[in-house]
Formats: sequence, structure tokens, C-alpha cells
Amino acid sequence: MGRKVQFVETVLRDANQSLIATRLPFEKFEPMLETIDKAGYYAAECWGGATFDVCLRYLNEDPWERLRKIRAAMPNTKLQMLLRGQNVLGYSHYPDDFVKLFVKKAVENGMDVIRIFDALNDVQNMKVAMEATVNAGAIASGTISYTASPVHTLDKYVEMVKELKEMGASTICIKDMSGIIGPQEIYDLVSAIKDSVDLPIDLHTHCTTGLAYPVYLKAVEAGVDIIDTAISPFSGGTSQPATETMAYALRQLGYEVELNDDCTTKMANYFKTIRDEYIADGTLIPKALATDTQCLIYQIPGGMLSNLMTQLKQMNALDRLEEVMAETPKVRADMGYPPLVTPTSQMVGVQAVNNVLAGERYKRVSKEIKAYCRGEYGTTPAPINPEIREKILAGDKIVEGRYADTLAPVVEDTRKQLEGLARCDEDVLSYIAFPQLAEDFMNARKEKEENICTYSIVEA
Repeated sequence: MGRKVQFVETVLRDANQSLIATRLPFEKFEPMLETIDKAGYYAAECWGGATFDVCLRYLNEDPWERLRKIRAAMPNTKLQMLLRGQNVLGYSHYPDDFVKLFVKKAVENGMDVIRIFDALNDVQNMKVAMEATVNAGAIASGTISYTASPVHTLDKYVEMVKELKEMGASTICIKDMSGIIGPQEIYDLVSAIKDSVDLPIDLHTHCTTGLAYPVYLKAVEAGVDIIDTAISPFSGGTSQPATETMAYALRQLGYEVELNDDCTTKMANYFKTIRDEYIADGTLIPKALATDTQCLIYQIPGGMLSNLMTQLKQMNALDRLEEVMAETPKVRADMGYPPLVTPTSQMVGVQAVNNVLAGERYKRVSKEIKAYCRGEYGTTPAPINPEIREKILAGDKIVEGRYADTLAPVVEDTRKQLEGLARCDEDVLSYIAFPQLAEDFMNARKEKEENICTYSIVEA
């Protein structure tokens, strides 16, 4: 047999986030955890990204409890999460004490691999999370948010990878959130990284543009060690390529794949039923499973495109979509070519809508774009257009150095504030990340338990 290629299964996180807005509750996938654990994956991506927010906001679940339950049911497979560097799981930067404690607790509750990225590819925004992951004894997967622009060159990516290795990365992930990388580009990028560092490379992409399958084959040819896939019923469209299809193709090409086909068949049969339920109730929109090649022209990820459409629909301006799509790359260039990934994708998209609907560019500017121009999100890949920056800031002071250095510690004060409501540091972390959601959740939990106690006393 040839070289071994390993798989990360995404159905518990990114596949269900991409197709059904992360609405998969624990009890829906619990019956399959033992099977996933026996399937032979390198890792199961099951936490981070939007899962934390959605557990509290929509599913009435404690995200920490979910992680502990997955860990207990899957003792043999590495668990993996996605972390937005200094943003952790939110949309703005948090103080270092929060980042460090969050990572420590994630590992204590069962996390093995933490995939750390930054929306601007600013490694200074990844440093604290990387160090905390290494200190906690977990695998730090240093991540490139892939994008194409005049300033995103092979040399720049290689330079970034070397810095991530210095920070303690055990693996490198190429994260192509828009599905825009082509077969030749990935071959060249993987080859360049392999020549510069001796670390395993994991490739993550989406089927949005239809390029993912040939991209995975060329990436493996160039030396990629791990690929992210989704079990077939939750694959394709804005999700990842199908696990079973990639296993079949790679084996035929002579690579060694250690996946257990009986397990993946059982998973596919199970998740087919789940998928059909979500199609029937309207959660899974057929469009999410389609191919959209316009991403190649505008570099707009699938999720961002649906957000733009929703926004315009609410304003009765869906007929202006073409104009907004043409404006988006212009705003991105003005902002120094940020990769379009959370939160920069939302910020650039909202600004493009504002520019088109106001009839004047940068007449209306969101507070996030102001903060971005002040330097609160980090160093941009290219300089922000100076005239635009001046118009937006109107004399506001620009942040020098790393923005998180200006933030006061937050954990100790929050512990005191939540006395009597928070039971543990995990509750405190949930509150710092999503204050209102976590407070509502903890109050409901307290009320429920008080009712149970009263009932049992009456019974006695």
C-alpha cells in the first residue's frame, strides 16, 4: 500500500453548521457516537465554531456538558474544535486571561485538537491561544485562512507557517472556507509548505464551488496527510466532500485509508434519516446542497451569500443583490484584503450593502468597521486605503500594537459577579462569551432544579 491518508469527520460540527445552521442537538447524534468512535478517524470535529452559541441560544444545551458527553462516548478518537484565536468563539477580541482559561477548560473537558485561526491571518492574534493549547497538553493546529488576493502569495503563507511552528503548532491546517482554491493552487501551496516545515498538513475546504474533490486529490498527491470530510448525507454543497467517496477514490489510487467501511455505512444510513427530517421541516434548504460558482468570481463564501440575501430581503432590496456582490470585492480591497471568514465576512458584507443602499460609499459605517479601521482586529494583510480610513475614523486614534494588550482581565471580576448563579469556571466562561444567553440558561437551570427539589420534598 502507498502512503496513509487520514480523515477528520465534520458531521458533528462544520457539516451540520454549513447545511442546517448547527441545529443538530446532542440526542439526535448520540446513538452514532460509538460507531463514529470505531470508524478509524484521525479526529472528530465536534465543538467550537458556532456550536457553543447555538447550544445556548437554540438547543437549550450546556456546550460544556455536550463536550463531556461526547468525550465519554468516544474514548478512542481525538476530539477537535475550531477556535477563532483571540476572538475564541465570539466576534470581538477577549482579554488574555479569558483565552487562556477557555483553552485550559476545553482540554480538561475532553478536547484533544484545537484548530486555531485568525480572520486576518495575524499570528499575534493566535499566539496566546496557541501557547495555552500547548501548555494544556493538546495538539495546536496552526491554521491558514486561505484567500486569494494580490498580497496573499506563496511566500507569505510559508512565512506564516514557519511562525506557527515557532509558536508550537503540531500540525498545519489550510482552511479554505469559501471552497475557492483550485487544484494547481493547492498543489503548489502544499508543496511549498512541505518544503519549509516538517509537520503534518490537514486540508479543510467546502464543496460550494464544486472544486473540492479534485482539490483533495491534488493535495494528497502533493503530500497532504489529513483531509476533512463529512459522512455522505451531510456532504456536498456548502459542506465538505463525502467521507466514503474520498475513501473509495484514495484506495483506488493506492493510498492507505484506515476507515472501517461497515461503520461509515452504518453512519450514512443513520444520518440519511436525520437529513430527511431537516429537509421536511425546512431547516435544510435545497440551495445549500447546490454548487455556486459565483464564489470564484466574488470570493463570497456560501454562508455570507445567504446572509447578504436575507439582509437585502428584509430591506425589500433583493433586486440590488448583483450590485452588492460587485461592491463586496471593492470593500475588501479598501479594507486591505481580509480573508472572508467570520467575523470579517460579515463586516465586509454589511458595508457593501450600506454602500449600495446609501448611494454613497462609506456614508453609513458599522461600529465593527470603525473598530477594524482603528486596528482592533489586528494587522490587515495589506494597508487599509488611507483616504477611506480617514473618512471612516474622522480623526479617531489608531491602536498601536496588539489590541488585546489594552484589555483588562475579566475572569476574576466575573466569578464574583456570578456568585450564586455560576457553579464552575465553565459557567463563567460561557457568560463572558455570551452574557445574556448564558445568564438565561443558568437561571432556567436553577429554576428547574428548585422545582425538582420542591416536588421531591412534597413526595417525601
